Amino acid sequence: MTISEKESTEFFTLEAKSGEARAGKIVTDHGVIETPIFMPVGTRASVKTMLQEDLESMEAQIILGNTYHLYLRPGHELIEDVGGGLHGFMSWDGPILTDSGGFQVFSLSDLNKVTEEGVVFQSHLDGSRHMIGPEKSMEIQKALGSDIVMVFDECPALPATKERLRESMELTLRWAKRCKDYELKSHQYLFGIIQGGLHFDLRSECKDRLEELDFPGLAIGGLSVGEKNEEMVEFCQKFCPTMPEHKPRYLMGVGKPLDVLTGIKNGLDMFDCVLPTRNARNGQVLTHKGPMNIKKERFKKDSGTLDPDCGCRVCKKYSRSYVRHLFNVGEYLAGQLITYHNLFFYLSMVKAARQNILAGTFDEYYQEFYKSYQSNEYS
Repeated sequence: MTISEKESTEFFTLEAKSGEARAGKIVTDHGVIETPIFMPVGTRASVKTMLQEDLESMEAQIILGNTYHLYLRPGHELIEDVGGGLHGFMSWDGPILTDSGGFQVFSLSDLNKVTEEGVVFQSHLDGSRHMIGPEKSMEIQKALGSDIVMVFDECPALPATKERLRESMELTLRWAKRCKDYELKSHQYLFGIIQGGLHFDLRSECKDRLEELDFPGLAIGGLSVGEKNEEMVEFCQKFCPTMPEHKPRYLMGVGKPLDVLTGIKNGLDMFDCVLPTRNARNGQVLTHKGPMNIKKERFKKDSGTLDPDCGCRVCKKYSRSYVRHLFNVGEYLAGQLITYHNLFFYLSMVKAARQNILAGTFDEYYQEFYKSYQSNEYS
């Protein structure tokens, strides 16, 4: 379905829909992002084991940096002084999204106290005490110079009572207003984060109140933090189509390949997850026939490519037997090769999803990909 001009803004253009699945474009000073898109995670100003040239060769359009980790090491002031921001510091010319640091403050730190001003916490590195609140998060992200900035939010673990989730949501909304009032650099766009657990009414209220603040994009936070996968899928199917059509929709920290594809089916545009890089370092290869554990004995003499349906440079050159050997003897190259392939797999999946949305054939693509991946031929 072709979209009328009313769904276009200077920042985001919704180009087409196939069912609820959407294809669009996000315009930033560092490049155009074609959605739906997967963002490789560069936690400490690096996508683990990858050169920036690797990311360019696989056509990664945007990467993610982590505010919490970059604040602790090497420090946002240093990044701004040395590189003029994260782009120059890490020699990446494309768009960058930075998270607010909220999730890491709550998940990695020895949390001391949450107040109206922010969160006092102990560093997971050396136990030193720090405070990050809305203004501090904005200060850090402004120095980093990312194209898309996330508001500072509270991210409670699930399960939690509805009363606790409402308190968290109200605090997140007050913090969102303070983030909105902070002056960022002229090229930066600030996204709001919708909280509220699995409660449709809380999420809807949070979404509506964030809309009053007129953020250029909205994210769903606080999923994949303890709830069952089927609960997340069911919630997204119901909630995502109610989000504003004329703004990008970002599902934070999710997830497995089928989670991303199902998210696209439900109308989401942007995704990030450490799974393709983290699991690569543990020997998991993602294929069109499901995940493959390259450590298994069955691949010892297997001269076949990692994934016959993949066109990445790793699959064109290296055998399963060789990659298994590298992994079993502890060669760093094993993790590098699998990481490259896994990221290429994600990026190819969302690129094909976009092409099929534009062609009006997304549902057929979804069914075919889902059936193939679920076959688990290599399990």
